[in-house]
Amino acid sequence: MESIAVKDIMVPLENYATVSEDATLAEAVLALEQAQRDFDQQKYRHRAILVYDKRKKIVGKLSQPDILKALEPKYEGVKDFRELDDQFGIDADHIRKLIDDLGLLKNPAQDICRKASECKVKSIMHEPSKGEFVQETATLNEAIVQLLMGHHQSLLVTRGREIVGILRLTDVFAKVTDMIKACNIKS
Repeated sequence: MESIAVKDIMVPLENYATVSEDATLAEAVLALEQAQRDFDQQKYRHRAILVYDKRKKIVGKLSQPDILKALEPKYEGVKDFRELDDQFGIDADHIRKLIDDLGLLKNPAQDICRKASECKVKSIMHEPSKGEFVQETATLNEAIVQLLMGHHQSLLVTRGREIVGILRLTDVFAKVTDMIKACNIKS
């Protein structure tokens, strides 16, 4: 895996879903859908959207959970369920009670169109941290460590200071499983 470079398995920026930071949530969903249609159907579908600013520079990511959370602003104040489960042993019954008590997604269908058309991407996008960037010349080993240690689903691939693509965990996993299958291990 030392001989495989990130650039060999990344998705080039021009093949990925992108929207302006001034786009609405509805426009972002349509851009994701279009990119999924246009992308190689033999590969995993895109699950995020890259966000660019007025200078056409990537400034953020919008994931499927970001989109769903944007439809219910009350999620902003709720702790991560994994944290609650780890700390307090929260089970499905407690989670349902929490949802009822907080009124999460009580009437999502009636407000979904309004929220999607009013919500701006820049207000819900995730701004990547330093740990979410990887050089295109980095090895697959380096990228795997970065993905796992940072609990990332993807990394932004750079050439110098310019973002040129995205390295998705699904593509890394596919590459590693292809390598395992090529071993012809007999059971």
